[in-house]
Amino acid sequence: MEAARIKRLRWRTRRGTRELDALFGGWLDERFATADESQQQAFEELLDVQDPDLWDWVMGHAHAPRMDWQAIIDDIRARHRL
Repeated sequence: MEAARIKRLRWRTRRGTRELDALFGGWLDERFATADESQQQAFEELLDVQDPDLWDWVMGHAHAPRMDWQAIIDDIRARHRL
C-alpha cells in the first residue's frame, strides 16, 4: 500500500515547471518517509494547490495559509537556500 501511495505522490509532484518538480519531488524523496502521518497528509493536501501559489510561497513572496503547509515550504526553502 505504501508503495502505491508513493507512486501516486510522485506523479502528483510533477508540476508545471522543472523547478517545482525538483523541489516537491525532492521533499518527497528526502523527507516524506520520516514525516509523521499529519505532515504526510499536509504534503498530500499541499499538492492540490495551484503552481503560481506554490511558487510564490517557495520564493518567499507570500506565506501559505496553513501552518503545516508553511512548515513544509520552510523546509524546502532551507534545503535549497531559497
